[in-house]
Amino acid sequence: MATRRTTSDKRQRERAKQAKAAAKRERRQDRSTDPGETTDVPRDEDLTTEQLVARIEALHADYDAGNVTFEDFDEQKSDLLDRIALRLAQ
Repeated sequence: MATRRTTSDKRQRERAKQAKAAAKRERRQDRSTDPGETTDVPRDEDLTTEQLVARIEALHADYDAGNVTFEDFDEQKSDLLDRIALRLAQ
């Protein structure tokens, strides 16, 4: 029995997915190299659980205001929740 070849629709979806990932990667790099960023923010290891919760609240406010895309919101929120879980496990 012969194997099925991939359809052009599937290839098109894969290319669109790769292009979206590349655009997201570029946006992150542009944000991280922004010269207007301040460096007086405490390091992530120095944040208390309360400060992490405050960051989640601020992230929710940014998402509600439309300043953050859902993908970025979801990624940042899961990262913050993981940090809280690690801090509580200690």
